[in-house]
Amino acid sequence: MSIHKLAVFQDEKSIGNAVSADTLVKLEMEANGMRKNLDVTQLFLAHKNLETVCSFGSFKHLNELWLNGNRLRHVTCLKDNLRISHLFLQDNELVSISGTIGHLSCLQVLMLHNNQLSKLEETVNEMKKMQALHTLNLYHNPVAQEYDYRLFVIFNIPTLKLLDREEVHGCETSEAERHFKPDKKQAKDSVAFGRRSKSAVTDAVGSMNASKAKIHTTLAGDSITQRDIENSEQLSDIKGGRRRSAMQYSHFDWSKVPLAQERRTNKTFDASSKAQIVTVRFR
Repeated sequence: MSIHKLAVFQDEKSIGNAVSADTLVKLEMEANGMRKNLDVTQLFLAHKNLETVCSFGSFKHLNELWLNGNRLRHVTCLKDNLRISHLFLQDNELVSISGTIGHLSCLQVLMLHNNQLSKLEETVNEMKKMQALHTLNLYHNPVAQEYDYRLFVIFNIPTLKLLDREEVHGCETSEAERHFKPDKKQAKDSVAFGRRSKSAVTDAVGSMNASKAKIHTTLAGDSITQRDIENSEQLSDIKGGRRRSAMQYSHFDWSKVPLAQERRTNKTFDASSKAQIVTVRFR
């Protein structure tokens, strides 16, 4: 099966007329002797004075689409074209792309410059799930005038390598993380350099406030129990950054048990001569 790039041409006389994109595509396919829509992988419909575009759902193998230089305000023709990797929508009159291209998970290049996109967060949210997107143009849109526009886009679309014809540098990525997610950046740095997280100790100390209050009350009454002492030791360990669990083991103390020769020569033994069970508890 041969694969074709379908370039739709239109003369100057027909530009002023309302010729639909569907009609243009059919005429060009007939002119090129193409009968199957599945043969088309590239479709060129740039500068055709189009205000609306038909659905391209029948072109299942469509990879690249040029719709730039028209008069489009919305794009609703790509619902079933999941293979598109290059999409050119610049130089139109687009006011929103919400709910129109977010499903294009294979998209790598997206040109949206010189339109009328005014809602930055809405526009960027449409691209968050595009794991392959590496080139994006949004300049000459109202969104590009918003404060920290570039850092916001880089933070929300981490796969970008080229934004508005400028390379995305590592320092910009780090700055975007510090600006929009400071807690995440701090935690990442702590793990990278092996530093102990301060918040973990702080949370542990907070969880011992009840025990600490009990210890102070007991001390005031001149009556200290073993449980109070254990809680006090645990609190001290947490403050020092050493949260340890209690361990305990028991063993026989054979040091006071007489040897065989001693038992033969001395037949009287007291209770202290027997093996004693010793219990050791530590943290």
